[in-house]
Amino acid sequence: MTIFLEESTDVKFDFDYETLAKQVIEKACEYEEFPYEAEVNLILVDNDEIRQINRDYRRMDRPTDVLSFPMLSYETAGDFAHLEDSIEDNFNPDTGEIMLGDIIVSVDKVYEQARSYGHSIEREFAFLIVHSMLHLFGYDHMEEDERIVMEQRQADILNALGIVR
Repeated sequence: MTIFLEESTDVKFDFDYETLAKQVIEKACEYEEFPYEAEVNLILVDNDEIRQINRDYRRMDRPTDVLSFPMLSYETAGDFAHLEDSIEDNFNPDTGEIMLGDIIVSVDKVYEQARSYGHSIEREFAFLIVHSMLHLFGYDHMEEDERIVMEQRQADILNALGIVR
């Protein structure tokens, strides 16, 4: 597994966020039984930058906590059977890993939401990565039944890591 970490803001977390991100991404892949070695880009930004990205790509002129940009398309969330059909399009030829996509996290929102929800900064950071990983696997939460499935998966992955509120 390759995780490319880019920091476009000053990150002052008092924990090893790179190791935590790797553990969360690996656990999400394990939980979903993702059958390939994966490549994920994790970009840490401030509220101004995520607001600009949110405005440019989603037409929402406000900061958000996390954005997901999947590289893969799914007929059904979590169904990876069709990926081999387009192997040339989905795999990095240099590493042989499948390119899942980009996760963009607002460091400012990690702090804000941890305080607001009354849990640790580590838990909020891990939650946002799990949430985004599920989007990279095709899950969504626009409909009530989708939201329930996604929330259960998020809880299962975080609990498996021992990351609780």
